[in-house]
Amino acid sequence: MPPIPSSPSPRVIIYFQTLHSPDGDPISILPIITQPNITVTHVNLAAIHLNDPPGNITLNDHVPSHPRYMTLWAELRILQASGVKVLGMLGGAAKGSFTRLDLDDATFERYYIPLRDLIRERGLDGLDLDVEEPMTLAGVIRLIDRLKADFGKDFIITLAPVAAALVSDKPEHNLSGFSYEALEVMRNKSIAWYNCQFYCGWGDVSNTMGYDFMVARGWSPEKLVVGMVTNPSNGSGWVPFETVQEVLLNLRLKYPKFGGVMGWEYFNSLPGDRERPWEWAAFMTKHLRPGVQPPETKEGLQPSAQSQRLAAIDSLAHVKPKPVLVDEDTGVKGADAPIPSEFEYFTDGSVEE
Repeated sequence: MPPIPSSPSPRVIIYFQTLHSPDGDPISILPIITQPNITVTHVNLAAIHLNDPPGNITLNDHVPSHPRYMTLWAELRILQASGVKVLGMLGGAAKGSFTRLDLDDATFERYYIPLRDLIRERGLDGLDLDVEEPMTLAGVIRLIDRLKADFGKDFIITLAPVAAALVSDKPEHNLSGFSYEALEVMRNKSIAWYNCQFYCGWGDVSNTMGYDFMVARGWSPEKLVVGMVTNPSNGSGWVPFETVQEVLLNLRLKYPKFGGVMGWEYFNSLPGDRERPWEWAAFMTKHLRPGVQPPETKEGLQPSAQSQRLAAIDSLAHVKPKPVLVDEDTGVKGADAPIPSEFEYFTDGSVEE
């Protein structure tokens, strides 16, 4: 299967957290490689949580090995075979994972080693650190160094700060506790890029001012990815496509090495919403990567690529589990702590509500 051609930037990144429909059926991510004129570079699988006791890891509300995820893992392998990099997202709105990794060395080892084993078992290409709870600079550096030591230079490490954290030193503008500028100075070669949350009051995608200010402050455009909500239901700060189109054009003209975009999240992305969520990625491909297309032609897939992809997709039939109700929970949830009042994550559990 020919890999999707790629270049360092601009990236098109999708966060994938709502993994099932209200009826419990898996939501397929495969259209981002089977639909024409889409070049998604990275998919961030959300969200991995480290719970008590050590070794109790959940993907959202269930253990990663739960039967409900059999189709998911199989499809992610197909994405990787097509050239899409798949990262796990650690943390997010549910607090606790980074607090546990920020303790003494012995405690760090007890929580980290099962995470390392999960990354190896699932063959993830990297880890996105979404630190939305206080963590020390030494703690996040220890985690980054250990990941690089265990997985090598090609392992992708990214972070997902709120946009305000890259332009302000005030604690109220940063959910992570540590200084991102200090982290970049100390470990810039280990961090691939930053998925900046320009939404929910932390930034604004209706103009380039916030991004411009980041660059003026010394950040490299190649390491700054503009994060946006893909649907007003996913959080405040959604911006119409007409405005986004103009903003992206301006960013590409100003910054030849513009880092790209990320969308939170896949399942209901506009303009196609739940029926055709891949259309968001098609829009971003058109405006960010028009000269870099996947191995499709105007008539469709090349015959050899098409047959290989269809064969891989057909192979999933035997692993599809019976539908699992969205609110069924055999895992142990991590404790949720308050997050900004205007911010609301939509996950498997919330879709049904």
